[in-house]
Amino acid sequence: MPNAFISGTGFYVPPEVVTNDDLREKYGVDTTNEWIVKRTGIEQRRFAKEGIGSSDLALHAAKDAIESAGIQPTDLDMILFATLSPDHAFPGSGVYLQEKLGVCSGEQPKFVPALDIRNQCSGFLYGLGTATSMVESGRLKHVLLVGAETHSAALDLSTAGRTVSSLFGDGAGAVVVSATDEDRGVRGWYLGADGRHADALSQKVWDIKKRPFIPTNADGVGQVEPSHMWAQMDGKLVFRNAVERMIGVLMQACMAHNLTKDDIDLFFFHQANMRINQYVAQQIGLPEEKVVHNIQRYGNTTAATIPILLAESVRDGRLKPGMKVAMVAFGSGFTWGAAIVDW
Repeated sequence: MPNAFISGTGFYVPPEVVTNDDLREKYGVDTTNEWIVKRTGIEQRRFAKEGIGSSDLALHAAKDAIESAGIQPTDLDMILFATLSPDHAFPGSGVYLQEKLGVCSGEQPKFVPALDIRNQCSGFLYGLGTATSMVESGRLKHVLLVGAETHSAALDLSTAGRTVSSLFGDGAGAVVVSATDEDRGVRGWYLGADGRHADALSQKVWDIKKRPFIPTNADGVGQVEPSHMWAQMDGKLVFRNAVERMIGVLMQACMAHNLTKDDIDLFFFHQANMRINQYVAQQIGLPEEKVVHNIQRYGNTTAATIPILLAESVRDGRLKPGMKVAMVAFGSGFTWGAAIVDW
């Protein structure tokens, strides 16, 4: 049985930088840089321009990951696209990315299967588990896994929505998961979910149980209540469960492989809130130099946070072949996951 390893990484963030001061001065949000930094650790984020969707961001990251892996788009056997902000309700963004990569055209088109993953902040790790299993089965050789988000189009950029809107930014990260006979790669992945808290972090912009699923006015124009249009979050409940579940699944992963924190070179936590990650690290006793952060620059890019962290760390020389790394995420659902990888 082949091993599955990450053969290539890539990431992309839009060029427009939106600082905490910009939220106040440009968008009129009653907030301060100090208030946001103290509660989240975020100093700035990126916003995509109108007309740019998640598959557009993903294309840049995917091209970089494919080049980094030393393959061509037509070498791909599958595309996995993790996102909570797809281009449309349907079809999934994976098929849009497939078309933009050009694998369906040319003299030898290849109709690569494309699968979307809707596990929000845990989407990348759910995708990594899926890609790893596909490769280890021997059926596939190269799987492109992308996490991409365009949050800025669906944020309540007002004082009323500041608690949530100050958290999120746009961006994309990608990896290629490939087969190898070498003794390296994804050693294990561990996932979980607790649907009892599904409504604690949600955005119910439409309800398929209703007829029509989006209420209409006398002219037949769809209208959405503000409470449904924007993301809603029970911050205290999310924080408590995030800490508990991230610690729990990380310990599960380490115990399964007889590892201690000293055996792991770098920890890649989902970038939701600096306070959450610092608290988890403190509870486990992780040294600061082993925990990678970039939430200060990009905010929470949901499914894209971990692959962006990986790609940045490879680019900067911090993540090197031979290192043992742990990845951990928690998000809406509630869902969570962890993975142990020999880089």
